[in-house]
Amino acid sequence: MQMNILKHSLLLTLLLIIASCTEEGDLTNSISENELLDYKELLNLSYGESSNQTYDIYLPEGRNEDTKVIILVHGGGWNSGDKSSMLPLINLYKVDFPEVALVNINYRLSDEDNPPYPMQINDITTIVDDLKSKKDDYVISNEYGFLGISAGGHLSLLWSYSFDIDNNVKMVASIVGPTNFTDPAYLNNTNPILQELLDSYGVNTTISFLEEVSPVHQAKTTSPPTIHFYGGQDPLIPVSQGTNLRDKLNSLNVNNDYTLYPDAGHGWGGTELLDTWSKLKTFTETQLL
Repeated sequence: MQMNILKHSLLLTLLLIIASCTEEGDLTNSISENELLDYKELLNLSYGESSNQTYDIYLPEGRNEDTKVIILVHGGGWNSGDKSSMLPLINLYKVDFPEVALVNINYRLSDEDNPPYPMQINDITTIVDDLKSKKDDYVISNEYGFLGISAGGHLSLLWSYSFDIDNNVKMVASIVGPTNFTDPAYLNNTNPILQELLDSYGVNTTISFLEEVSPVHQAKTTSPPTIHFYGGQDPLIPVSQGTNLRDKLNSLNVNNDYTLYPDAGHGWGGTELLDTWSKLKTFTETQLL
């Protein structure tokens, strides 16, 4: 199923374009301290053998060992999509958070022979390990925020709740990300489009597996502060996906911010878009910086 989610999402309604110099390459050789303090863009850095195992990192001017990092995870139904779709958000963060390092990731896409779990979670772990190993070269901290959209929201939540063994994630943001595969709205659905999405995840129907891949079931009292957004008319993500996560986090006393736009679908624009970015900005300022 080809789901170019972001082409129809709130993010691509943004017309902000920023002119900036780019540099492609890797850090095979250590870069001098003076160079590191300049603004840097390092694009298509490889972290594995697959052509999809790449990430871009945007290193802010004047950074130091306390510089926080935001990792962006694209959507696409786990079997499509590309990090380029997150560039509007990259540009917004550059303007409003010039002191933050940004990491825009690709991950291996699923197909009939390669289910998304645990493959894509393993890719995120490899990226985080790579960032940690190059912490001194990049001049960044080990404190991260995640922001994902749709399938990327699901991956951001799941990794932050289940696989952040060192508690490096200080906040996670999800826009229309699935949270609970045991939701009756999924298990008992009669929507062929929704079922195609679930089938693309290769869902094993055992309850234990569904819980293992559901952020709602993996949340715990130590989970990071979470902000999440949903559309009331979304044909792919039922409203209960957001309320399930909100209620679970509230029961665990985990700081969270839940927003539902009643008339929106799997993406939105206008005043709702402005509200989303305003809330993301405030949450980032209070939880990560």
